[in-house]
Amino acid sequence: MGSLELVANETADLEHIPIEEVFQQLKCSTEGLTTAEGEARIQIFGYNKLEEKSESKLLKFLGFMWNPLSWVMEAAAIMAIALANGGGKPPDWQDFVGIITLLVINSTISFIEENNAGNAAAALMARLAPKTKVLRDGKWAENDAEILVPGDIISIKLGDIVPADARFLEGDPLKIDPSALTGESLPVTKKPGDEVYSGSTCKQGEIEAVVIATGVHTFFGKAAHLVDSTHQVGHFQKVLTSIGNFCIVSIATGLIIEIIVMYPIQKRKYREGIDNLLVLLIGGIPIAMPTVLSVTMAIGSHRLSQQGAITKRMTAIEELAGMDVLCSDKTGTLTLNKLTVDKNLIECFVKDIDKDYIVLSAARAARIENQDAIDTAIVGMLADPKEARAGIQEIHFLPFNPTDKRTAITFIDDKDGKWYSVSKGAPEEILAMAHNKTQIAARVHSVIGKFAERGLRSLAVARQEVPEKSKDSPGGPWEFLGLLPLFDPPRHDSAETISEALHLGVNVKMITGSEST
Repeated sequence: MGSLELVANETADLEHIPIEEVFQQLKCSTEGLTTAEGEARIQIFGYNKLEEKSESKLLKFLGFMWNPLSWVMEAAAIMAIALANGGGKPPDWQDFVGIITLLVINSTISFIEENNAGNAAAALMARLAPKTKVLRDGKWAENDAEILVPGDIISIKLGDIVPADARFLEGDPLKIDPSALTGESLPVTKKPGDEVYSGSTCKQGEIEAVVIATGVHTFFGKAAHLVDSTHQVGHFQKVLTSIGNFCIVSIATGLIIEIIVMYPIQKRKYREGIDNLLVLLIGGIPIAMPTVLSVTMAIGSHRLSQQGAITKRMTAIEELAGMDVLCSDKTGTLTLNKLTVDKNLIECFVKDIDKDYIVLSAARAARIENQDAIDTAIVGMLADPKEARAGIQEIHFLPFNPTDKRTAITFIDDKDGKWYSVSKGAPEEILAMAHNKTQIAARVHSVIGKFAERGLRSLAVARQEVPEKSKDSPGGPWEFLGLLPLFDPPRHDSAETISEALHLGVNVKMITGSEST
């Protein structure tokens, strides 16, 4: 088990080494593990689930009474109930009950709200896959995802949540939605050998994969662990501690002076002096401040939770108010994530075709089912989505992949019986295929620049005649048809939100992928 222990300590880069070395490191094969091997590896790697820390509710409740301001209030309560009896009079129960009531109210409010908001790990755990299809003892079976260990062979298909970090085996490329991890709304195309993280969702395709990390060792698990293990003392706590320390020092100094003045000098009675000291203790501290602050932050925490925010600590609300830089995603955050095409701005590069033909060609090079955001926008330009396949016989469809950065379809036109190919994708890739790229390159780049100035992304379309009537034929020269502008409209409140943030002194930075910029 030496190699497996090495992997458990995360010293092996299983995400990037060749897939053959992954099998060597994990001492497994495409035939999967046996039940006995799986149970043995659980002892090394643990179960495929996030750690859930158990803590005493009582200790957590009492912890809200352990701070400088509470110490002063507790000292006053002790004086009221205990020291007062030394003068022969009964304890001051009214003051004692009043002080303890304030302490309990403050702690109860803080405990309830933070207990409801603090279970961040459970909120993240809900996004993981509860079931998975795994190859054990040479047979495929559906099991709980928590039994997975590195070396298991799993099957991932459309709609599945990836149950653990894995590397894809042989098969066709498929689309993975990583939004649970990255916030990027568009699916990413993954091919054999690529890594995939737990918590991602399969949007298209089916493939087998070998598990390389589980539980807290996954990319998702590490993120959840960071969220759940934050214990830094925030600015709010530091301010409260400073106020409490100042009160303690000031009151302690006042008590010493008061005791010296009342007893050795003025010769006052014991109980009369205690009453004066209680007044100094209770009056010298902002006794209602913790309660007021707890209620205020509890309301803020509740409102944030209603909007889907995971609040680890109530003090995070105050800390958010001290933010200097706001980093935001673009797609789906600043924008609506609803791509549209402005037909009026479509640029044609061939004289004998119009904008309608460019839209139809782009729609033919799009999927009719299992569409991504771009395909949905393109096909939506047609009066009827069925027009995309009307009058043609589809021979082969090439899905998008990160290498070619384009889609393509080979079909037979019912009108003339000829074979054609149409492709849409990144302008630089489509332009590189065009037979007259040197003549049109300057104009293409100029149009792309104009689109970019208006916040528009460019999508290029090209066609090709296939004289040998074969989907694998190189065919004739590619003809660059035109450029379509893609626009993802901003949210109605994005400009107002950014303007307000800047007015409050918060710098706004957009963090997004290179393809989106």
